[in-house]
Amino acid sequence: MYLSTYLPKLLLAATALTVASAATSVMAQQKLVPAQSEIAFVSKQMGVPVDGRFKKFDAQISFDPAKPAASTMAFTVDVGSATVGSPESDIELPKAVWFNVPKFPQATFQSSAVKGLGTGKFEVTGKLSIKGNVRDVVVPVALTQSGAVTMATGAFVLKRLAFKIGENEWADTSMVADDVQVKFKLALTGVGKL
Repeated sequence: MYLSTYLPKLLLAATALTVASAATSVMAQQKLVPAQSEIAFVSKQMGVPVDGRFKKFDAQISFDPAKPAASTMAFTVDVGSATVGSPESDIELPKAVWFNVPKFPQATFQSSAVKGLGTGKFEVTGKLSIKGNVRDVVVPVALTQSGAVTMATGAFVLKRLAFKIGENEWADTSMVADDVQVKFKLALTGVGKL
């Protein structure tokens, strides 16, 4: 009698645990594919666009397209890997007035909310930290899928002076504009169907 009463409950609990474990496993398998991904930026120096990119970055993603509000995203960017394609400028970027790489080797982003906007579009709110300065940002993200790869693309503008990027004489916005456009293309595996 005892076993027959509790066996269905035990089987139900085991099934629920298996389903929860499988869902967690799928989320844990989400990975960034660095070779197919890019984080770039465009600044303006005396009105002329200057393209740059970061060569090293990583992400920890837990994203469910069916439940975006339960999703989390964290990014780390090695700011010492920044390049604008000019050896003279690239030598300057790690210095204290720009990224101050010895003291602040990484920029980070941690999501606080993910909102679905429909048709593969999302809005990610979170905290961006550069050079020890933390600001709230809202990042629009568009997702597309091809086979096992989900491509997340988007762009947003940050104010470089809010993060103390370009201090002292470089704080003059007639030389280097305050607005910097950040663009990204992130290839992810393990994301569920949109």
